[in-house]
Amino acid sequence: MSAATEASPSEPANGAPVGHRLSLSDGWQQWLNNVRVGEIGSLPVVLGLAVVAVIFQVQNDKFLSSQNLTNLIVQMAPIAMISLGIVFVLLIGEIDLSVGVMSGVGGIIIARLLIPDGNEVNWLVACAVAAAVALLVGATHGWFVAKLGVPSLIVTLATLFIGTGAILAMAGSQGLIRIQDQNVIDIANTFLSDGVGWVLAIVAVAGYATSKYLSDRAILTQGLAAQSIASFIGKVGVVAVTACGAVVVTNNNRGFPLIGVILGVSAVTLLGITERTRFGRHIYAVGGNAEAARRAGINVNRIKISCFMISSFMAAFGGLVLASRLRSADNAVGPNLLLNAIAAAVIGGTSLFGGRGRVTSAIQGALVIAAVESGMGLLGWPSDRKFIVTGCILLLAVTIDTVTRRARQSSGRA
Repeated sequence: MSAATEASPSEPANGAPVGHRLSLSDGWQQWLNNVRVGEIGSLPVVLGLAVVAVIFQVQNDKFLSSQNLTNLIVQMAPIAMISLGIVFVLLIGEIDLSVGVMSGVGGIIIARLLIPDGNEVNWLVACAVAAAVALLVGATHGWFVAKLGVPSLIVTLATLFIGTGAILAMAGSQGLIRIQDQNVIDIANTFLSDGVGWVLAIVAVAGYATSKYLSDRAILTQGLAAQSIASFIGKVGVVAVTACGAVVVTNNNRGFPLIGVILGVSAVTLLGITERTRFGRHIYAVGGNAEAARRAGINVNRIKISCFMISSFMAAFGGLVLASRLRSADNAVGPNLLLNAIAAAVIGGTSLFGGRGRVTSAIQGALVIAAVESGMGLLGWPSDRKFIVTGCILLLAVTIDTVTRRARQSSGRA
């Protein structure tokens, strides 16, 4: 009897099918086959990060220092927050050009409400007001796109102009409002103790391992082939090395940033929404084929409105994080955040054609963007070179997305 025959599903006494785990060689062959047909996953990001690290470390040995890597986590947080939200819009095949200005609006609203002039409010109330405004704007975007059929490019571009005007008006003649509330400042400027960092790393690894185990068990219960034990151990090992390495590096500096924990919790929550709920499945269905989703009984309009609301909310959240890191809110942050947030989502593997991508991949893309900017900053490169390099990276990411999409279409997987 061959190994393949031995690994085939069997029928127990109760008639329910029982799946099997792939052997290591079969799993490796399956991965190679997926790559050949365009299912490349996070491979470009991993390779890109390795190339970036080698290039900048060779030119400046401070790039991989504890201080710079700790700063990198804080610097990437605003971009990653915004990018997490824009993934939802990209998944349904739309675009949101207002995320940069919405982050600025969120930061300015919070900063203005916290001015200590006798009329200031509690910082939580200020954050709630900014969130409410963002949700309202997102709902408006979704209504114009879903109900009236106005292209999302035009709707969000209009908001970009309107929001820019609102920021200029709220920021005043100085163009900047300093944040003096310590609670807001602490969001991006708090670093955890060594012990707390290790506890969080252990929890993260245990949570990931448990999630993968339960996922494999569900696959086996359905009579399908799950990953090999070696693959399971390898993935958990990579996460463990990454988490523990991050703690070791940051503990050598100021400790693991609190904002890194907030970012991780946000990513896991949004990942659970997209991959573990009916709403998440409907998002992918709408992005794959909106008309087919409509005929299947999915409320396409509700999905689109909800995705735009999530995008605007996360943009305002990113604005709060940026304002906390800079200890101020000003009128000049929108354009750069927009470009970097969209670039991060696309570099992370979210397709511009809709229906493909993972929320957590946006963090990987944001890490690439932040690493490149950090490296260029250490080398003292001027802004013009930074824009050119970022544009080239984005073009490369979109090209990879287009080529792999054609490969999937040729193989019948798109």
